[in-house]
Amino acid sequence: MDEPGHEAHELRQRINTDPESVERDLAGLVLTVVELLRQLMERQAVRRVEVGDLSAERIERIGMTLLRLDAAMSELCEHFGLERGDLNLDLGPLGPLLDEK
Repeated sequence: MDEPGHEAHELRQRINTDPESVERDLAGLVLTVVELLRQLMERQAVRRVEVGDLSAERIERIGMTLLRLDAAMSELCEHFGLERGDLNLDLGPLGPLLDEK
């Protein structure tokens, strides 16, 4: 028979409650959402450029914004000890969430 508290110990073993790990995992989740939005914005900008819907000034401004966002993502990943690949979620039969660069 199991000792008292054995179930609680098993649960703690399955759920990582290390504060640093929780912070890193939460940061990874948030950065995954931000990366998904960044990629969607980038695709939309490319479509608008291809359609000819933007002025040269607007194209330049969007390009600079996307470059800065990409650099900020790299800095945040480094800060939390993550690689860009760590942000990609496997959606099973649907494939990966994010486009690989």
